[in-house]
Amino acid sequence: MTRSQSVSLRALLAFAFAFALALPNVALAQTPIVLEATVPEGTPRYFTVPFVVPEGTREIEVRHDDLSSANILDWGLRDPTRFRGWGGGNTEPAIVAETAASRSYVPGVIPAGMWSVMVGLAKVTERPARYRIEIILRTTQTLAAQPERRPYAHSAPLATGPRWFAGDFHVHSRESGDASPSLDAIATFARTRGLDFVELSEHNVLTANDFIVDAQSRHRTVLFVPGMEFTTYGGHANAIGATQWVDFTPSTGPGSSARAAVDAITAQGALFAINHPTLDIGDLCIGCAFSLDVQPESVAAIELQNGQYSQTGPLFYRPTLALWESYLNRGLHVAPIGGSDDHRAGGGTGMFESPVGGPTTMVYADELSVPAILAAVRAGRTVVKMQGPADPMIDLRAGASLLGDTIRARSATLRASVTGGAGSTLRFLRNGALVRDVPVDRDPFEATLDVQAPAGMRDDRWRCDLVMGGRPRVVTGHLWIAATGEPLDVIELDATSADTGVAMDASAMDASATDAGVDAGVTRSGGGCGCRARPSSGRSSAILIVCAAIAGATTSARARSRAARGASGPARS
Repeated sequence: MTRSQSVSLRALLAFAFAFALALPNVALAQTPIVLEATVPEGTPRYFTVPFVVPEGTREIEVRHDDLSSANILDWGLRDPTRFRGWGGGNTEPAIVAETAASRSYVPGVIPAGMWSVMVGLAKVTERPARYRIEIILRTTQTLAAQPERRPYAHSAPLATGPRWFAGDFHVHSRESGDASPSLDAIATFARTRGLDFVELSEHNVLTANDFIVDAQSRHRTVLFVPGMEFTTYGGHANAIGATQWVDFTPSTGPGSSARAAVDAITAQGALFAINHPTLDIGDLCIGCAFSLDVQPESVAAIELQNGQYSQTGPLFYRPTLALWESYLNRGLHVAPIGGSDDHRAGGGTGMFESPVGGPTTMVYADELSVPAILAAVRAGRTVVKMQGPADPMIDLRAGASLLGDTIRARSATLRASVTGGAGSTLRFLRNGALVRDVPVDRDPFEATLDVQAPAGMRDDRWRCDLVMGGRPRVVTGHLWIAATGEPLDVIELDATSADTGVAMDASAMDASATDAGVDAGVTRSGGGCGCRARPSSGRSSAILIVCAAIAGATTSARARSRAARGASGPARS
C-alpha cells in the first residue's frame, strides 16, 4: 500500500463513518468487514488499520492473519479514545463487548467512531508482507458476562509485622497470549512452594488486574501483586505494581526512546525493573535482550536471574551480573530480583521453563501487602535465591542497618547470618570484587567482617553471596557505606580484610572480580558505564549459539515463530 493509497483509505473510512452516523437505524451487517492489504514499505514497527463502528454496536470480533509462514505480526485494538487490548501473538480472535472480553482485551461500552486494529511488525523477512483482517460487528453480545471482573484495589495485609517474604516477580496468567493458567491455579501452586506473593506480568496489558479482587478473596495466604510486562521489540521490563496502562508502541525503532513510557510507569508509583536483559537468542525470543533507551536513574530493579539457575543461569547469569554491576558502579541503588517467567503454573516442561518460585526473591517488608512489597524493593531489601524457595538464606545486616540502607559512620561490622547453607561458601564482596570467603560448616552459621568507610566521594557497597558446587546459590542486595569526603591523596588506603589480614592488591582485586562474574569492560571506579551488557567470555557466546541451534533443530519454523510472538522467554508457547 502506498502512502497515497493509505490517505485515500482513511478518507474513504471517514466518509463511511459520517454516513453511518447519519443513518443510525441502519442494520449492522453480520458478514465480516474484510481488510486485506500489504504492509506499507518503510512503516515503523507498529502501525494501525482503521475501521468504522456505527451506533448500536454491542460486540466486536476481530480475526487476523499474517498470511505467511515466515513473517510474524502482532495484534491489538483501540477504540476512538482508548486502548482496548493487545493479544500480541494470540491466534484466537479478539472479542470485546460491554460486559466481557476475550483474554488480553478490555470490556466496556462500544463507542461509535473510528476504531483501529494495532499491528506490530515482530518479524518481516518475506516481502511484500501482507495481512488479512476480518471484523464482525454485532448488535447483541455473544460472550457471557464476566461479573468476576472488578476494578483493582489493594487488599488488606495478608500478614502483619516485618519479616522476610518469599515471592516471584515474573509470572504469567492466561491474560498473556502465550500462557494458560488461571489466577487460582497460580496461587494454588505458589502456596505449595511456600511463596507469599506473586507478581502478575502480562504482556502489555493489565487485564489480569481485573480478576485479582475476586481471586484474592479465595486465596488469603498468597498475595497477588498487580503489574505488566512492558514488552517491546527492543527489550522487556516489568512495571511492578502498575494499575494504569502505559503505551509501549513508541519505544522501539530508530531514534525512539522508552523514557516517556518509563516516566508514566514510575509516576503511578510502580517500579520499573528490567527483565532478562542479556537473553539474546534471536527469533526464539524476539525482543528479549534489553536495548531500550531509558533513564538509568529510573531503573528500580534488575532481574538478576530469569528462570531457575539450573535452567538458564549457566547461559545468562554472568552477563546479567555485569549489567547490574554497571548500574551500581554509577552509584545507583538498583535492587536484585528474580522471576520464574512461568507460563504454565508449574506445568511447563520446555528446555528453559521454570516453575513459579524458581528463582525466589526474598523481600524484607513491614507486612504482606502490595504497598509494603513495593516499598521494600524500592529500598533495596531483597535477596535472590537462584534456584528456588528451598535454597539457603543470607540475612546481611550491620547493627540496625538493613539491606538497602546507607551507613554513615567511619566503620561498621557486617554480620551475615546463613540458614540452610552448610557445605557452601559465604563470600563478602565490595563493589563487585571478592574480599573474603568463608566455608559454611554448620547450620545456622554466622560470619562478621569489619569494614571502613571509603575516602573520597564515592560510597562503597557490600553484599554477600553463597556458592555451592562452584555455582551461585544466593545473592543479596547491598549495604552502602557513605564515603568520608576526605581527599584520597591524604588517606592511607588499607585494602586489608580486618578479619583475615589478607592484603588485596590490584591484581587480586581484578582476579576476584572476574570470579564474581563482573565483565572486564565494567570499571570498578564506577565511571564510563554505558549500561549495556555483553557475554563475559567467548564460551558464553558459543553456548548461546549451540543452545539456539539445538532448539531450532527440534522445532518447526512456524512453531518457533509462533512461540516467539510476544513471549518473554525462549520458546515458551
